[in-house]
Amino acid sequence: MSLSKSERRQRIKFRIRKIVSGTATKPRLSVFRSNKEIYAQLIDDVNGVTLLAVSSRDKGVNLTGTNVEIATEVGKLVAEKALKAGIDTVTFDRGGYLYHGRIKSLAEGARAAGLKF
Repeated sequence: MSLSKSERRQRIKFRIRKIVSGTATKPRLSVFRSNKEIYAQLIDDVNGVTLLAVSSRDKGVNLTGTNVEIATEVGKLVAEKALKAGIDTVTFDRGGYLYHGRIKSLAEGARAAGLKF
């Protein structure tokens, strides 16, 4: 039985979500990657609330450069907003994607801007 790409990602995602959970003090940094854009949310799983969301579609994001560079910008922006909101540590949820390319650059951008995980 061969799984499709999306089914395989869903299995990995559920396997990660069994372990990774967010609270109000240490929310989950969830990443979604589409073919064109990249999105990041800080989620409090205890109360079921999204604390803040940033994407490559936001006005503050510089859209010049490669997709990897744009993902780094999104990571820096999510870290800046989180630090303004008083959040300095998060748990990283890669959403079933490999920690490579745009996902890795978003995480490194967030770390460079002062977010700890």
